[in-house]
Amino acid sequence: MKMDQFKNMNNWRKQWDHFFGDDFWNEFTPFLDNAHSQLNLYQGENELLVVLSLPGLTKVEDVDIYVNHQTLEVQGKINLNFKGFDIIQEGIFQGSFQREIQLPYTVKEDRIKASYKRGLLLIHLHKQIPDDSRKKVEVVDRDK
Repeated sequence: MKMDQFKNMNNWRKQWDHFFGDDFWNEFTPFLDNAHSQLNLYQGENELLVVLSLPGLTKVEDVDIYVNHQTLEVQGKINLNFKGFDIIQEGIFQGSFQREIQLPYTVKEDRIKASYKRGLLLIHLHKQIPDDSRKKVEVVDRDK
C-alpha cells in the first residue's frame, strides 16, 4: 500500500478550508510550505544566495527557475523510485512542487546562476542597483 501523505495534502486541505474557513490554515502555512522544500536565504553586500533542499532530484532538467523583479519561483518534480520496492511509509517529499520566494530587493534577471550539489539547489542572484544617472534621449527627425 502506497502512502501519499504529501501528494493528497491539497485535497484534504480544501475540504478542511470548507469546514473551518479559508483563514484556518494561514498559521500553518510555513510548516506546510516546508514540507515541499526547505529554504535558506543568504544576503551579501549586493548579492543573494537562495539554497533549497531538494533531495532525490535525479535530473537538473526537472527544475525550472523564474525571476521577476523581487520574486523567485522554483518548480519541478522529485521522483524517488527504487526498482523492486514499493513504498510503505513516506516522510521525504516527492512529486511536483512549486515554491515562490519573495526577495528583499529587485535582482538582475541577466545575472543568475544555479547549481545542484548533494541535494541542494543553489541560486546566486545579484542586486539590481538603480542607475540614477541622467540619460540624454536622442530625437530622430522623421521629416528628413
